[in-house]
Amino acid sequence: MLASIRKNDNGGFLVQYDRPLPHAAAKVWAALTENHLLEKWMSNLQTVDLRQGGVIRFHMNDGTGAFENLEITDYEAFAVLAFTWGADRVRFEVSDKPEGSLLVLQEFVGTLTEHTPKDLAGWHVCLDMLSALLDGQAIDFPMDQWKVWYEKYIELVHHSKE
Repeated sequence: MLASIRKNDNGGFLVQYDRPLPHAAAKVWAALTENHLLEKWMSNLQTVDLRQGGVIRFHMNDGTGAFENLEITDYEAFAVLAFTWGADRVRFEVSDKPEGSLLVLQEFVGTLTEHTPKDLAGWHVCLDMLSALLDGQAIDFPMDQWKVWYEKYIELVHHSKE
């Protein structure tokens, strides 16, 4: 299911992915915050100081060892993890549901650019990888699936600008 994109009051955009998962919120939270699990679905991220005002590190994974520290802007253990994402922000919320849990990923985007569909397709595929991991299957980044979702997000971003 595609993410939704809507304009927010400050002139930017809110991108939202809603992922119902057949796993307890505590298990989903572990995959979001424990580095040995995080690296299996989002290899660029590493938790360093898990608290509001703390740091998540974004590794470029380009062989140079370069990284960027992202500030954790909101944190509530087992429920909310939000951090800077360049000029934008990313927020994960996880909550228990009778059938498992609901994971909501929001990206607060200031401006939709030609690069935005690439990022959105990347988040989409990473969430698929997270779901597979929770199901007991660690998978490599599926570039073929990314290309399919990228085309869909090009269209969605185009319509969201209108």
